[in-house]
Amino acid sequence: MRLSVKPRRGGKTGAGPLSDQSIPGHRQLLSALCRGERGNKVKKKTVYVCSDCGYEAAKWMGKCPQCGQWNTLEEMTIREEKPGSLAPKNKLAAQPIPVCDIDLHSDKRVLTGISELDRVLGGGLVVGSLVLVAGEPGIGKSTLLLQVCRNLAEKQTVLYVTGEESLAQIRMRASRIGAMYPGLLILPETDLETIFQAADRLSPQTLIVDSIQTIQSDTSQSMPGSVSQVRESTLRLMQYAKQRGVSTFLVGHVNKDGGIAGPKVLEHMVDTVLYFEGERYAAHRMLRAAKNRFGSTNEIGMFEMVQSGLQEVTNPSAALIAGRPEGASGSCIVCTLEGTRPLLAEVQALVAKTAYGAARRMAAGIDYNRAVLLLAILEKRAGLLLSNYDSYINVVGGLRASEPAVDLAAAIAVASSYLEQTVDPHTAVFGEMGLSGEIRAVSGPSQRLREISRLGFSRCILPAAGCEDIEVPEGLEILPVRDIREAIRGAFRQSKPNTENHE
Repeated sequence: MRLSVKPRRGGKTGAGPLSDQSIPGHRQLLSALCRGERGNKVKKKTVYVCSDCGYEAAKWMGKCPQCGQWNTLEEMTIREEKPGSLAPKNKLAAQPIPVCDIDLHSDKRVLTGISELDRVLGGGLVVGSLVLVAGEPGIGKSTLLLQVCRNLAEKQTVLYVTGEESLAQIRMRASRIGAMYPGLLILPETDLETIFQAADRLSPQTLIVDSIQTIQSDTSQSMPGSVSQVRESTLRLMQYAKQRGVSTFLVGHVNKDGGIAGPKVLEHMVDTVLYFEGERYAAHRMLRAAKNRFGSTNEIGMFEMVQSGLQEVTNPSAALIAGRPEGASGSCIVCTLEGTRPLLAEVQALVAKTAYGAARRMAAGIDYNRAVLLLAILEKRAGLLLSNYDSYINVVGGLRASEPAVDLAAAIAVASSYLEQTVDPHTAVFGEMGLSGEIRAVSGPSQRLREISRLGFSRCILPAAGCEDIEVPEGLEILPVRDIREAIRGAFRQSKPNTENHE
């Protein structure tokens, strides 16, 4: 770089190249200017990010130290500005406003036309929210969202972005479920910038992206579906949804462990995380909310897969206990409370003599550690010698019962199979079981009793604690119990069970 300066007093006239004697400290000035030019350049940094949990490491490792998974760390290049950059900062800072001046209309909800989905969302779809729907392949995620499009497209414009299926495939499914509306616009695209351009031109009220793992943004140089691409694309979609007031659905894949594929930050960025559960070839599907900023996470929605798509199950209790065998041991009806909805489900147990040295325990629909704990309580407090017997516990219908009220039903089902005695078919139970064998109270007993009576059951075994203030429906007999021995005797409607054949 050459600079022209006026000569010193007594020096030669004219401008010339800068020399060592012309300006003191010129080398420092030149170095500073050069550093300023280099400071505008972007610096690249390489890190390794776990595809399961989002853990970042400076070097590659075979096992992720945070989640313990093997071969999940992927290389990612981060572009960052040098801290001393002379690049201008022209961003406008957001202005704080008093909480009392915030517009309440920002929490406006729109009904999707599917009551089971609206229940799980907390009363409808919040305008400008970002909802992530995850589930196993073939479970019905795209079908559910296309039915949402069918209902919303009657009154508004809906943009459905597909990155996995062709237009012909979407057309066939839309024809099958009756979603042939001009307000439903299909865009086969994976480039995020192109999607934003189409959304700006069409101004939809609802945007659906199927799926987030196929979207690619120009701000990230990695492949679609990678940690950086999923994170960057979700961030930009979140900003777009909030700024434009567009309700957005994202379809997410799951990994081999059942969690959402991609970084954990994906679940933190969205407003709601919905899991679509159920066996792929089974009829019933369960919709749960793992996260919901606008409602409860305890609600559950139930669907049935039919020829015309997903059909709502308005009476899930009757569907879950349908086909219950009569006169068979190892079966007990429990009333569980999923959020504000009481559900009746059948808990089955099978106890068989073990053929090996160590007894085997298995549980489906109930936590395994909880099942092992219940078996230990039955052996210690009820006198059932289960250490030499294989024990299997299952909640029928694919329901995942996580609340403690299922304890009593699981224990009675195990005792029924062990003693080969049938539980009264007109009896339902609920209650938590403690380590001392005591039966503890659970929440919502009046709601449970009303559901039990509505389904035609005439008798209920429940915890004795707090039953004085419970509203009992007409025609329903209640049997308050204090411990597991008393509950087993009441379930079989006879005296103390005979365990001599098992000793």
